[in-house]
Amino acid sequence: MLQFKGLTKLADFRPKRRAAVFAAIEPGKASAVVVSHLPNLRYLCGFTGSNGVLLITGRGATFYTDPRYDIQAAQECDCAVKVVTGPVWTAVARDVRRKRLTSLALESEHLSHAQWTGLAREFGKAVKLVEAKGVVEDLRAVKSPDEIARIRQAVLLGSAAYESVLEAVREGMTEQRIAAEIDHAMRLLGAEGPAFETIVAAGKRSALPHARPTAAKIRKNQLLLVDMGACLNGYMSDMTRVAHIGRPGGQARKIYDAVLEAQLAGIAAVKPGARCMDVDASARRSLKRRGLDRFFTHSLGHGLGLEIHETPRLGGKVESVLKPGMVVTIEPGVYLPEFGGVRIEDTVLVTETGVEVLTPTSKDFAVIA
Repeated sequence: MLQFKGLTKLADFRPKRRAAVFAAIEPGKASAVVVSHLPNLRYLCGFTGSNGVLLITGRGATFYTDPRYDIQAAQECDCAVKVVTGPVWTAVARDVRRKRLTSLALESEHLSHAQWTGLAREFGKAVKLVEAKGVVEDLRAVKSPDEIARIRQAVLLGSAAYESVLEAVREGMTEQRIAAEIDHAMRLLGAEGPAFETIVAAGKRSALPHARPTAAKIRKNQLLLVDMGACLNGYMSDMTRVAHIGRPGGQARKIYDAVLEAQLAGIAAVKPGARCMDVDASARRSLKRRGLDRFFTHSLGHGLGLEIHETPRLGGKVESVLKPGMVVTIEPGVYLPEFGGVRIEDTVLVTETGVEVLTPTSKDFAVIA
């Protein structure tokens, strides 16, 4: 059994991260930042549980949680911790008043309408609520060397699991069975679990970009698409490969070659300073030369890290630029409803001078006998 050891120990960047989040709020716009999105909590204070709120001021940070996480929070968090009975938000509101804070920046995209309006009623005119949309996510977009090491290991684990299962795939197996085998292999290799629900789709169903595995059995002369990722030490990987049951015909080979050419063009366009929309366009131009661009129906890729979908998004209207330390996917696809689909996806790192492909799995068109 393969084991993935030797991960670097995460340096304690969290105080600097919290200070950067507070500094990112427009001066005078808010006297504190409140964070509640679980991946952002893990990033800023180390907490990995399911309930908590982090209050950041210019003087420091306090993490609030319930008694279930008394021991865990003390072990994981590197800031002040308050374990409270009753609703956590009530305790936060009480301390906001006690500290005489007059304005709060909140993660508006991660709060429900009921939560936002409830806080507004709680504070009335005494505390102004302002939006802090994407502040932590923008900071998370550029990974530290320690984060990159964890993503790299998650990528290697996912690739090892895929390769071990692909060797055992045979005609007559169901999509669900293959997905289960992949998830099991990742667990055996040390993963916390899949990064997302593993996609296995055969035949015409491979034309569904987010197909869910079914009890359908794979048959001869079918495409077999697998989109999978591993979660290891909190960080995600993402990879898509397509195989063929039996020798592929001319159409399958044509589509596969076109998608591979587009994927390589997308990877070649990745570099510091490149606009996300231009990287996306590079792959589309390649498919357009083959007359297949209209069958590419989603963005070229996305960032990943503590979540499987993070900033940045490589889309046709995204003007933001790539920076060293960003980790993104490159995953063009061509989907023909009456035939099937091909998507080829790697996880790549934006370096100081260009790009490094982290995914080691071969992109040869695999044939399953």
